[in-house]
Amino acid sequence: MSLDDSLTVIRGACGHDCPDTCTWIVEARSGKAERLYGDPEHPFTRGTLCAKVNHYLDRVYHPDRVLYPLKRTGKKGEGQFVRTTWDEALTDIAGRWNSIIAESGAEAILPYSFAGNQGLIQMASLGQRLFGLLGCSKLERALCGEVAGKGISATNGCGYGVDPEELVHSRFIVLWGTNTIVTNLHLWPVIAEARRRGARIVVIDPVRTRTAEQADWHLALKPASDGALALAMMHVIIRDNLVDHDYVQQYSIGYEQLAERVQEYSPATVASITGLPAEEIERFAREYATTRPSLLRPLIGLEHHHNGATMYRTLACLPILTGAWRDRGGGLARSTGALQYSTLNTDGVWLPQHDKPGVRTLNMRDLGRDLCSRELAPPIRSLCVYNSNPAVTTPNQQKIREGLLREDLFTVVHDLFVTETARYADYVLPATSQIESLDIVPAWGHHYLSLNRPAIEPLGESVSNTEFFRRLAKALGRDESWLFESDESLLRTALSSGHPWLKGISYERLWEEGYVRLNHERDWRPFAKGGFPTSSGKAELYSEALFERGLDPLPAVGEIRRGTGNQLQLITGKTLHFLNSSYAHIDRHQRREGKLFVEMNADDASGRRLNDGQLVEVSNDQGTVKAVCRISDRVGPGLAWMPFGGNGDADGNPLSVNTLTPEEPTDWGGGSGFYDTFVEIAAC
Repeated sequence: MSLDDSLTVIRGACGHDCPDTCTWIVEARSGKAERLYGDPEHPFTRGTLCAKVNHYLDRVYHPDRVLYPLKRTGKKGEGQFVRTTWDEALTDIAGRWNSIIAESGAEAILPYSFAGNQGLIQMASLGQRLFGLLGCSKLERALCGEVAGKGISATNGCGYGVDPEELVHSRFIVLWGTNTIVTNLHLWPVIAEARRRGARIVVIDPVRTRTAEQADWHLALKPASDGALALAMMHVIIRDNLVDHDYVQQYSIGYEQLAERVQEYSPATVASITGLPAEEIERFAREYATTRPSLLRPLIGLEHHHNGATMYRTLACLPILTGAWRDRGGGLARSTGALQYSTLNTDGVWLPQHDKPGVRTLNMRDLGRDLCSRELAPPIRSLCVYNSNPAVTTPNQQKIREGLLREDLFTVVHDLFVTETARYADYVLPATSQIESLDIVPAWGHHYLSLNRPAIEPLGESVSNTEFFRRLAKALGRDESWLFESDESLLRTALSSGHPWLKGISYERLWEEGYVRLNHERDWRPFAKGGFPTSSGKAELYSEALFERGLDPLPAVGEIRRGTGNQLQLITGKTLHFLNSSYAHIDRHQRREGKLFVEMNADDASGRRLNDGQLVEVSNDQGTVKAVCRISDRVGPGLAWMPFGGNGDADGNPLSVNTLTPEEPTDWGGGSGFYDTFVEIAAC
């Protein structure tokens, strides 16, 4: 709406990789955004923004922002560029790509993107159409979310769960591998309200996080032993006849096989695996099974272990045994992203029918290995990076940088800044910020669909992802009309699925209201009466599909990795002021985060003769990162914790935590065992 002739107020939504997907309001005057703040009318985000997005305009108007196309002049990695024109850049890119396609085939070109912008069409639309049509290598984007989804789906047939707002009805909430207060802050008031109504809050995490400190009960188990804990819980539930036999009989298969499996996992047996006393496991299992409604809230943490998918698959069996899905506020609540996307016409947006058949798929986790591979045929000759900064966020940072240094690798980056990846690019092309582009933003932490309206015109010569791909398509000589579809048309296509939950939700309504809750009843219980979308139509405590793939068909512990000798297991986590690699270059956030640090237990520090505040080397066979030692009781013996998201170590070297993480595949699901990293820590 217009307040006067010069001030406009525009609704939008944060597109960052975060479950909260806050709606915001931008006040702009004379083409410049003067103020950005949370929308106080949104029922879930309630006008509060995180510590990062509170200062989003610092990012929009940062003096280092790329506003014009840049062409490399120095050596790769030096970050030396000269301004060029869009026409010159696109002509050169198209010419080189056409030559690569003619000589090696389009698979020699790898598009690399992820969740830097989680808007529906800016994240994935015209780029998928163009690269699919050309036959470029496909990318498996499974570093975050896929492992959890695949693991839960092995039991339930999908990753759907309880509407997070329904947690107010829960009376036993288990926050399993999630630091809610830091990474999902708008859910905490819902949990606090549930507690006010009588709920007990339990946190399961190897680290005493801020959320664990606020919980009623913290179970500090050993990393990656979550599946063992869940099996011991099932042992107690079955042994003590706490099973909802009616629910299990009607809506699941494989109970007898599961009952036999869990006999091996008594609390006494599992105590040494988890590091938890047997009596604590007993008490936890009984409280979970006898308190209704009970709800599990696993988010991302577990999937960054080698046995990640197995752990989620095992956890998903617990609410089946207890019949927790019957209750309002009971069951399991993870990401709502898959649910939101299932309501939209994504095939209409992506047009997979135009993809060139038989094209290879490379896993984003293996970028360093693939860039340096001598066996890959054809080799990657060109990299197109957008919505991502793999030189910081992907495992084995040193190997990725080795690959990016290849003189025969032609790299194009579309971004707002000269990121650590862009320093190696041949061209850096200017991207718009969220307040300069149009999009629908599905949430993966609630059931509201938001429209992000542009509040200002693109700064300089920056363009949105969709416009970038229109220009690329034109430069490549393509004339298919569907490569040039407008943003508004793409969004209207997305809303045209006919899904009942989108009934009454039109583009016009979103434009006017900013956000709309998915059109389903408040008391929505996805599996209260079964209806699991598996091949059997029931929850699969025993999975024939897993058996046919050569995997354990029953809930299991999976392979737990442990270090050797004097190694500590390195766990990483997000902090208040960095988000993945975003904001790490902004002075305000750098000052608040301070130097890179590593937390360790007093006993581990003493055994290494380390002092609090001392500069130390954190190293393994992949590399070394320097950090400030923090002696803390947040972590137990054998563990170390470092924040993730910074772009340099404590000694000013351009090294992040991912210098130390291996390209370690998860058991299934395509992810990476980031947290199965083992390091030595010593004085510098």
